Amino acid sequence: MTDQQPMVRFDNVSKRYGALTVLDGLTLDIGRGEKVSIIGPSGSGKTTVLRMLMTLETINDGVIWVEGEPLTHMERNGRLVPADLAHIRKIRAKIGMVFQSFNLFPHMTAMQNCIEAPITVLGMKRAEAEARAAELLDMVGLSQKKDHYPSQLSGGQQQRVAIARSCAMRPKIMLFDEVTSALDPELVGEVLEVIRKLGREHDLTMLMVTHQMGFAREFSDRVCFFHAGKICEQGPPGELFGAPKNERTRQFLNAVLEAG
Repeated sequence: MTDQQPMVRFDNVSKRYGALTVLDGLTLDIGRGEKVSIIGPSGSGKTTVLRMLMTLETINDGVIWVEGEPLTHMERNGRLVPADLAHIRKIRAKIGMVFQSFNLFPHMTAMQNCIEAPITVLGMKRAEAEARAAELLDMVGLSQKKDHYPSQLSGGQQQRVAIARSCAMRPKIMLFDEVTSALDPELVGEVLEVIRKLGREHDLTMLMVTHQMGFAREFSDRVCFFHAGKICEQGPPGELFGAPKNERTRQFLNAVLEAG
């Protein structure tokens, strides 16, 4: 991949459930190391973007590319055909995702949660996986909690373990799906601070669906406002929040600010 080539490309991608079009011809390039926030009302297709990139949803039209290689398709005899499972797994290994619900294994400690996939999926030696997990748990401020089970951790701590667990797979792209929405308000800040730290210290491309407008404005290189399955408006956060050009964007931001 050249530096000019996008890290992620959605090329005219659509997703439908029967007669309902959730994403309508999405074309979006995300550069290497770029931090992009996706905002918009419920049902606008925001989370579907992440789920398609994680191959948790199939697409109906278009192609998704990762580092210049098709994710959803593969080349055969000079043309693109739907990808098989082995190809999808190979490309998807570059992507990590952190969900709203923490999805930790309840019977495993924080450390065990972080080493399970590197050992079983990447074939990493236990000592190496444990050393990597210890570094990551330290990064998210939980080195003292490595032997705690999820039930012994607060929601914010569980979400920080989930972030460490995703990073343990050494992804190049990190997806965050409203990672603070299940947390009590006083715990939101600690999770956002970990994401800030990730952005500062690691060369990651980050794509984030969020309702935290202040964080999106401060953290992102670019913000995309989705409405009815399309990008209504996108641009640097200062422009999009400071002087939105689209009437629908203005309505949404006014409603969010009034509610907040």
